[in-house]
Amino acid sequence: MYDVLFSVCLMSLLILLLIFLLKRLNQPYLVAYILAGVLLGPHMAGVFTDNSTISSLGEIGILLLMFFLGMEMELADQKSLLLQPLIAQGMKIIFSLLMVFALGGWLHWSQGQVILLAAVLIFNSTAVVSTFLKKNRELHTDAGQLTLNILLLQDVLLAPVLTLFQFLGNRHVSVIRLVSSAVCCVLLFLLLRAIRNRNLYQWPLWRDIGRDHELQVFTGALICFGFALLADKAGLSGPVGSFAAGIYIGRTHAFRWLEKALRPFQVFFTALFFVSIGLTLDLPYLKANCWLIGSATLLLLLSNSLLSSLVFRLLKLPWKSSLYAGALLSLPGEFGILACSLAYRLGMIDAGFFKAGIAVTALSLLCATLWLTLLRRLIYAGKLMFS
Repeated sequence: MYDVLFSVCLMSLLILLLIFLLKRLNQPYLVAYILAGVLLGPHMAGVFTDNSTISSLGEIGILLLMFFLGMEMELADQKSLLLQPLIAQGMKIIFSLLMVFALGGWLHWSQGQVILLAAVLIFNSTAVVSTFLKKNRELHTDAGQLTLNILLLQDVLLAPVLTLFQFLGNRHVSVIRLVSSAVCCVLLFLLLRAIRNRNLYQWPLWRDIGRDHELQVFTGALICFGFALLADKAGLSGPVGSFAAGIYIGRTHAFRWLEKALRPFQVFFTALFFVSIGLTLDLPYLKANCWLIGSATLLLLLSNSLLSSLVFRLLKLPWKSSLYAGALLSLPGEFGILACSLAYRLGMIDAGFFKAGIAVTALSLLCATLWLTLLRRLIYAGKLMFS
């Protein structure tokens, strides 16, 4: 117990010091969490030598983050706003596959390496983008809602991509799991449709829960984690289930107090997730290949940003909105860490490509807010002459 308390206290103290420092530099807390993981990791202070426990706790933070996003999200009533995310994500998948297969053929990459890079390009960071939008009060703007809807669609698409990884890794693919994934997607669609049509059924039991804060906490936690568990067992990702739970709870009047009560837990566990990303960095490998990793990170951000901007421009969005939305969807997501680990375990990639993938993804997340802030200022300060 002493070792656990000492590690947690040291981590909290380091995060506090980094936050005070980064606030002066106008940087977000996310950077402090990742830096804390790097400084406390096995290659520096050695306080945490095994990040599996912290990573597991950090997953709870992602579930709570998606839960609160679902509570705050406003569903569009117009069908055109519902079709836009589907069209945009479809075009991005096609363009990403064309670019990656061309690059893979030129560099003579294996099939596993090509599929992994395509997945990193296709899936973006929900946690970073949503935090950035909330910080700039753009969560409920048209661009913010469109971006979040695309990220939700990406989370739904996570299940078939993971199944593809298992197939490429010669693992058994269950037909029952595929069918259950499809059923869950249909149920999620029906839930969104019921909320959009404002005919969601309100259980009479919620009246008693609305008067008791303890009942709200445990009922809300059960729904959040229960939906995540069911989604995960059915073949979807856990965050999709918690997001659906948040959508449902957010439209139930009895749980209005719950968001305020669970917010501190969401902050703490989300911080642990990003600390675990810092722990995964192999600093000796990063030092020996710093130019390669830095160039690959910059190329990944630029290519993904331009690719996403092209997609939004084809949807007839103005140039400035297209460039900004493209910048938001330029970051490889938390799924990039999971995809690299899964591909390595399945034998799709070798150890060198695995370390490079982890380093590029973590470095992209580390530079995420600086990248988004820089592009946002360039786009809306008029330095990029588009209208």
